[in-house]
Amino acid sequence: MMPRIDLTTLDDSGAAERHVRADAAANRALILQTAERLFAEHGVAAVCMATIAEAAGVGKGTLYRRFASKGELCLALLDSQMSTFQAEALARFRQQTRAGQPYLRQLGDFLEALVFFTDKHAPLLAEVQHGGLLRTETPLNLPHFWQFMTVSALLRSAARNGELAPGLDIDYIGEALLSPLQIDIFRFQRDGRGYTLERIAAGLRGLVSLLGEHPT
Repeated sequence: MMPRIDLTTLDDSGAAERHVRADAAANRALILQTAERLFAEHGVAAVCMATIAEAAGVGKGTLYRRFASKGELCLALLDSQMSTFQAEALARFRQQTRAGQPYLRQLGDFLEALVFFTDKHAPLLAEVQHGGLLRTETPLNLPHFWQFMTVSALLRSAARNGELAPGLDIDYIGEALLSPLQIDIFRFQRDGRGYTLERIAAGLRGLVSLLGEHPT
C-alpha cells in the first residue's frame, strides 16, 4: 500500500512560505515608503541607512537584506518613476509615428523630456552613481540602458527613413547625446555653469538637428 501523503502538512508549508514572502514584500514596501518620506523631508544626501531602518521600525539586518546599499535603495525608488516615464514615452512615440512626425523630431522630444526627468530625480540618480551602480558592465537593469536603446532605435529609424546624413556611427552618437544627461555632467551644467533646463534641452535639440544635415 502506498504511504499516505499528509496534504494538511503540505498546505501548511505552502501557507507558511506565502506568509514569509508576504512579510518580505511588506517590509520592502515599508522601507521604500519610509525612505521616500525621509528623502522628501531632509534630502537624499542627509539621510543614512540607519535612520531609515529606525524610522521604518526594522532592524539594520532586515534593511540590508533588502538593499545592500543606499544606492540600491535609491535605484528601487526610481523603478516606478522610470516605468511611468517609459510608458509615457512609448505612447508618445506611437502617437507621433502615426501622425507622420520625423524620427529626429521624436528624438528631440524624448531628450527634452529626459532633461526634466533627470533634473526631477537628480538626488536619487546621484546616490545610485555614488554607489557604483552605473557601471557599464552591468547595464541591463539601469536607467541608462533603456535610454540608450531608445535613442539608438530612434536614430536607426531615422536612418531607414532617410533623415540622417550618411556614414554616421549611430551607437557612438547615441552615447554622445546621452552624455550630457549623465548625472555628474548634468549637475555641473546646472550648478557649475548655471544652465537652465530649457537651455540644455534646446542644446540637445540643436545637436539632433545637425544629424540631418548632409556635409558639404
